[in-house]
Amino acid sequence: MKIVNGHEIITLFEKWSPKRFAMDGDPVGLHIGQLNQTVENVLVTLDVNEEVIDEAIRYGANLIIAHHPPIFRPLKSLLTDTPQGSMIEKCIKNDIAVYAAHTNLDVAPGGVNDMLAEKLGLVDTEIVESTYSEPLYKLIVFSPLTHADEVRQALDIAGAGAIGDYVGCSFSTSGIGRFTPVEGAEPFIGEVGKGEEVEEIKIEVILPGPIRSKVIKAMLKAHPYEEPAFDIVALEQQSNEYGLGRIGKLREKTTLGQFAELVKETFDVPALRFVGDPDKEIQKVAVLGGDGNKYIGSAKRSGADVLVTGDLYYHVAHDAQAMGIAIIDPGHNIEKVMIQGVADYMQAACAQAGYNVSFIESEIITEPFTFI
Repeated sequence: MKIVNGHEIITLFEKWSPKRFAMDGDPVGLHIGQLNQTVENVLVTLDVNEEVIDEAIRYGANLIIAHHPPIFRPLKSLLTDTPQGSMIEKCIKNDIAVYAAHTNLDVAPGGVNDMLAEKLGLVDTEIVESTYSEPLYKLIVFSPLTHADEVRQALDIAGAGAIGDYVGCSFSTSGIGRFTPVEGAEPFIGEVGKGEEVEEIKIEVILPGPIRSKVIKAMLKAHPYEEPAFDIVALEQQSNEYGLGRIGKLREKTTLGQFAELVKETFDVPALRFVGDPDKEIQKVAVLGGDGNKYIGSAKRSGADVLVTGDLYYHVAHDAQAMGIAIIDPGHNIEKVMIQGVADYMQAACAQAGYNVSFIESEIITEPFTFI
């Protein structure tokens, strides 16, 4: 197993939950410390406070992956006699880096909202609010007939040609390529100063924007020509859509009151609030971790009978009543499902990559409220 540094771990993490998934202005990424250091233990937590940092020190973890950013607003000063300043100072003195994955982890497939939906037993889930879609491009490259299969294979390995549930998708047409090498050229086919005609294949593949550079690099490496001819064309349609919240169905219909009890038990909360008739029959459920006040309308338009979310405002609750959608508010802290979810995912991903690193689930309770 390979000893790794923080950069390698976070690079692997961001393949799952890239920063581009985050909402505008959300301060995701490295908050404290540096990643250019060997990491053997990583602590996963919902929130970062001094108790969590002490826990990281006890476990010898010099990288913390948190859901909620510890520095949410820009600092104008860093005073070590304040709670936040003291926390940052302790991290720096103990070589602990803190990385935050917030709304990008909410949006990511298999991320926080999918974890919540799975815990509730929802099936046939879809996105509640689309927030990001990948731009699509078409790569058109001309290859000599003798090397067309090699170029196609390189494009496939680089990730081009994936459409829905299909991979290796391409389209080819044959034709004649004409060129004349001039002085200074080192042609794969032909001679300097002599016109040449070659039977060529035009290969067309579709690829998402984030892997464009990778695909072009793979194509150039596989192509035999010194100066291969190729085009990149932006397409009107978009590829996969990503977004906040999930909506799905319960396997069986139930009442709002019974479902509220299930939510309370599932997320192990001492109390919750709900809006709506407890005898109302429900089956289609939307869930959105954190503060979901802005997405009541989206959940209603998606056809949800009830939305499970946190931090519900009084006046938004009135709006929900008027709209005829039930709301269950078990609190913001239910996002703690990400602790085990991230630890399990990253432990498996690092094992597959051959990385010698352990992921530790924080046991510190960061729920700030006491219920009576």
